[in-house]
Amino acid sequence: METKPYLIFKQNGLLWGVEVACVREIFFLPELTPIAEAPPDIVGAIDLRGSILPVMDLNLRFGYLWHEYCLTDSAIVIEWQEVRVAIIVNEVTEVKQIPEDAITPQLSYGRDNSEASHHFVAGFARCEADMIMLLNLDRLIRYSPDKTEAEIPFSASIAGSGALSGKVEGQNLQLEIDPKLLAENANFLSQPRVFCPNALPEEKAIFRERADNLRLLGDRKNSEAINLSLAVVLLNDEYFGINLEVVREFTDIRQVTPVPCTPDRIIGNMNLRGEILTLVDIRNVLSMSADTKSLSKAIVVEIEDLVAGIVVDEILNIIYLNVAELGTIPAALTSENREYLLGTTIYKEKIIAVLNLHKLLKQGGIVVDEEV
Repeated sequence: METKPYLIFKQNGLLWGVEVACVREIFFLPELTPIAEAPPDIVGAIDLRGSILPVMDLNLRFGYLWHEYCLTDSAIVIEWQEVRVAIIVNEVTEVKQIPEDAITPQLSYGRDNSEASHHFVAGFARCEADMIMLLNLDRLIRYSPDKTEAEIPFSASIAGSGALSGKVEGQNLQLEIDPKLLAENANFLSQPRVFCPNALPEEKAIFRERADNLRLLGDRKNSEAINLSLAVVLLNDEYFGINLEVVREFTDIRQVTPVPCTPDRIIGNMNLRGEILTLVDIRNVLSMSADTKSLSKAIVVEIEDLVAGIVVDEILNIIYLNVAELGTIPAALTSENREYLLGTTIYKEKIIAVLNLHKLLKQGGIVVDEEV
């Protein structure tokens, strides 16, 4: 069964997913610059390494009331049919491989015009105990409500606030919404935009610093350099980056069968939808202590004729950067470690060591050539 990777994020307590192939970058929300005459849900723009990028507030796009932003909010840069926009989300959680048969394209509510309820939802995915709504990027970016829909900024926040009442007249349900709440929402949409007016001075300084960092990175950018997409993983509380070009999928580890007469770096085999996958631990090659007592996640990589599952403690995120932005390898790393690294970058104020996985697997003694 074919699977597809989705970046999962939280918004208003709900889980949403967006195709990883459309994600270009993720970072914490910076200060936004207001834009005159922009649609109500486009709440500002950022200077992203020399390119002006519009930023969409998903709350307003979905029809909810506006909420103050906080330092833990993130921006996901997405690209759809040559349109690039950043969306504000509460929290980016992980990347999940979702099989096609786990996705329900539409829900039937028994109503004549059910499609109107799915403006921005491409489907509903079942992932263990969670239900994830998948974004329809074409509708999210291009859809404009007709005049009837645009007249009243009806909000799920209003609907759940106890401010909504109704009565039946003939065949129609007449809704009555608290005018005070509507006035507050309309007041926000009509006022000149000021980014986080109620934030503390120290919070405003952090937002501004983030915006400055994104802008200043453009001064060092080499327009001909290669973009690099990385999966950020955790090994023994240290951050590492793995090039997504060699990543086939992410998976949970279940029912590992030990392989006799193999080095300690070979954890065992696992059945992955009918394929026997060998799980390997790269920590000893990196001179790190190995702990295989709690195996949970693996990244399935494919390099030339080699397919293996790289055991990791946690898959944290997907990030995108310019190769020119890679920093040098710290001198503190031992010589045998340095040859398996491409460079370093910063993620959440921590250093990420970017792995040269091709060399590590091919020359680091991971591949078992001896016969058993």
